[in-house]
Amino acid sequence: MSRPSRPANALLARNEPMVWLTGAGLVMGLLMVAALVAFVFWQGFATFWPGPVASLATIDGVVSLGEITRTERFRPDPAMVATLPPEAVASLQATGGEARRRLVRIGNFELTGEHFRWVEDYRLAAGGEARPAWAYVFERTAWGRFYGVPEAYLDGDMVLAEGPEAVSGLLAHAPPGAAAPAVRVRTADGTLKDLPVDTIVRCYPANRLSFADRLGVYASRWREFLTAEPREANSEGGVFPAIFGTVVMTLAMTLLVVPFGVMAALYLREYAAQGWLTSVVRISINNLAGVPSIVFGVFGLGFFSYAVGGRIDALFFADNLPNPTFGTGGLLWASLTLALLTLPVVIVATEEALAAVPTSMREGSYACGATQWQTIRRVVLPRALPGIMTGAILAMARGAGEVAPLMLVGAVKLAPELPVDLHFPFVHAQRSFMHLGFHIYDLGFQSQNSEAAKPMVFTTTMLLMSIVLLLNAAAIWLRTRMGRGGSGSKF
Repeated sequence: MSRPSRPANALLARNEPMVWLTGAGLVMGLLMVAALVAFVFWQGFATFWPGPVASLATIDGVVSLGEITRTERFRPDPAMVATLPPEAVASLQATGGEARRRLVRIGNFELTGEHFRWVEDYRLAAGGEARPAWAYVFERTAWGRFYGVPEAYLDGDMVLAEGPEAVSGLLAHAPPGAAAPAVRVRTADGTLKDLPVDTIVRCYPANRLSFADRLGVYASRWREFLTAEPREANSEGGVFPAIFGTVVMTLAMTLLVVPFGVMAALYLREYAAQGWLTSVVRISINNLAGVPSIVFGVFGLGFFSYAVGGRIDALFFADNLPNPTFGTGGLLWASLTLALLTLPVVIVATEEALAAVPTSMREGSYACGATQWQTIRRVVLPRALPGIMTGAILAMARGAGEVAPLMLVGAVKLAPELPVDLHFPFVHAQRSFMHLGFHIYDLGFQSQNSEAAKPMVFTTTMLLMSIVLLLNAAAIWLRTRMGRGGSGSKF
């Protein structure tokens, strides 16, 4: 007996092609997210690793001493090639017309007027590439990095040591920040420059470091990045004020938005009569989630800062006028603005969580004589709590990364005072603050030294992503702990 033939459209009838299609969509989404995160973290972790210092001498006598930050290949313009010396043309022809060039961070800005310089391989002199044994990297409080070979260690007019090796020994035992002494450094073009030791943040012989020494410099840079204040227009130093401001603002926003969002969702789901007016309110809330964030920033500036803050200044801080106290951007107004921005997320998530609680549980509570509020407090809310926490997590994730509203209502390039300190009243809600998102924008688009700031953009982005992940992980852990006590439907 022959086996019955299988219909040609059996796969479609069982939706198996859709399984593959939806699975492929999920895989593609995960791969894109994973690639983005991996790229940011790879670039971020590599930022502070100390590289070697190279000396590149070209055929026209220019010597570039510094760290090679980028390498790329290109084809020079034929008109430019015609102006090159014969040896450069021969070198270029040997590679088929394609050339390599390297971007060297030469530093020494007060002497050279530039931080970076492109050096093409076909311009190199014979034997013009080397790694000087005693080339030093000096990281300073101002003017950026300095590259050169230490020649002498000075105390006023007194020479304490001469020669790279002797000076290196004194630098190793005299920590950066010491007063009075200076180190005399010879640059690539032979210029001598005296660097006061108290302006040196960190220095090291780049080409003489062992792996353990490099790890020490790497750890030192990370420690400075996480605990110090920024310098050099935010392109150097640390981001501790931005970390502090980001965490405080995100927590304040969450504490403000969750109670109001939960109360609004409770009224809409448990108390309000379900009619056309309630439907209009729900539609308005959903539409509010699509309003551009900058609109919330303009509203926060006009209403919170100017209207409410101006009134507070007139009533309680009249002596300080015309200098505003609350009538300008600050931590409180930024938190309230982002709370409004994320309010629809909390309301929608909480409503879904409340709707997921079975009606039979409410009816059983009423049958036992409980009031509506007792039923909500003891039956509905405990089982909806994981969903409410989900809304808080989503709001926290969105609010922590917003930048546009903060540019109007409190985030600044540099804030000398933290919004929370040990001085009464401890929390200064009227103060401006630094934020990692705004810091990334400032580094990427406002920095005068964009090449030096580019690695810091990746590192700060990685740090912001890590903070958001840690805050979300803490909220998820709390949601899990809260959800263990109850049973029933979970959102």
